Amino acid sequence: MITGCSSKTDTGTAADRTAAVGAAATPSPSPIAAPDSPWAAFARLMDGNKRWVDGTLQHPNRDLDRRAFVAPEQDPYGVILSCIDSRVPPELLFDTGLGDLFVMRTGGQVVAPVVTGSVEYGPMTSGTPLIVVLGHQRCGAVKASYKALKDNKPLPGTLQSIAEALRPAYEAISQQKHADPVDAMTRVHVKQTAADLRSNADLAPLVKKGDLAVVSAYYSLDTGRVEVLTGAPSA
Repeated sequence: MITGCSSKTDTGTAADRTAAVGAAATPSPSPIAAPDSPWAAFARLMDGNKRWVDGTLQHPNRDLDRRAFVAPEQDPYGVILSCIDSRVPPELLFDTGLGDLFVMRTGGQVVAPVVTGSVEYGPMTSGTPLIVVLGHQRCGAVKASYKALKDNKPLPGTLQSIAEALRPAYEAISQQKHADPVDAMTRVHVKQTAADLRSNADLAPLVKKGDLAVVSAYYSLDTGRVEVLTGAPSA
């Protein structure tokens, strides 16, 4: 049983958790309840991204009270699998705060068993209702992998493992011409990754029941906008 990063304890109303922080601190919970459905979580993220695009950020859940409130346990409403790119910080581009998201970041948002396990953690242990696989414009990892696979010249060191993980997307886009093959490869890859997670033996039952949505999306470095590609939940 995983306990070290437990999302929820065996007991605990909001009042219990607040009391556990100590008499010196009297934190209050967020005035807006956490989304408890795929649609509500998706809408919350997209509203936050609109604020990011428009420059009307609210910076929610980033004060000392919030830190104290989530210290005893966490209950994030979203899982984000994104790239390590320094220009794509999920917490900022969705205008979220402390305790709102589980975030996994790998080169080219590629997955391996340990990453899949990390993505599964929230939905399987605490009912997190949303997973977003987020690719982005001008991805260096995808660009390097595309060139390595196209030229049949492996990347140095363990970097080649990223290229191999991206090979299915490369093979898919190689079947036709694209004005920007790297961009096309990025979009195909996030769609493939989301589809794989959606059909994952452990996550598929949650998706089928409507308790979980797995969305593929694409972030524009130029505009700050997140474009949904597949899997948007319905209200």
